Amino acid sequence: MHNNNEIKITQGLTELDSLNQDIELPVTKFSTWLDNTLIYIGKSVSLIWIFLIAVIIFNVFMRYILGEGRIEFEELQWHLYSIGWLFGLSYCLVTDNHVRVDLVHHRLTLRTKAWLELLGLLFFLIPFICIVLWYAVPFIAYSWTTGEISGAPGGLPYRWLIKAVLFLGFMLLAFATLSRLSRVCAYLFPLKAHASHVQAIA
Repeated sequence: MHNNNEIKITQGLTELDSLNQDIELPVTKFSTWLDNTLIYIGKSVSLIWIFLIAVIIFNVFMRYILGEGRIEFEELQWHLYSIGWLFGLSYCLVTDNHVRVDLVHHRLTLRTKAWLELLGLLFFLIPFICIVLWYAVPFIAYSWTTGEISGAPGGLPYRWLIKAVLFLGFMLLAFATLSRLSRVCAYLFPLKAHASHVQAIA
């Protein structure tokens, strides 16, 4: 009998956790437009992983079958990887598919999660994005004005192009952060009472 009660309690907690996972933050008009745009960009850029695999296979074939290594293909690999990773940041944030290291996060209530996310966005992610964007501009400008190229013989030219992806990726992440922030605020600070008051006056 005691074991049956423990099983029922465990099942109840499991169902509660599952229900808590299914609850999502409300969407806003602002977040809907931004999320759809960022998801479209993310899915489009994700095709770059196929191209990256093709480049890796070709480079391996050249090096180990034909015995001819090409530095430009090696550099192209990390360029493509950088593009996919940087553009994937915003996609992961709007779809909430990023890795969380908080071991107790999945057991928290939605309101607690929302407060933690609000504080994290305001005091950690947004300042970090601002710092990266601030320093990215002179970083790219210097590369442009000096005509920076790869330091390796036979490497890729126009190093400023891949550095500009850093700025673009974090700009998209900034938009994703604003979208997420609007959803969190819509949940924590609903305007239903204000809307009802306006309707009553009208």
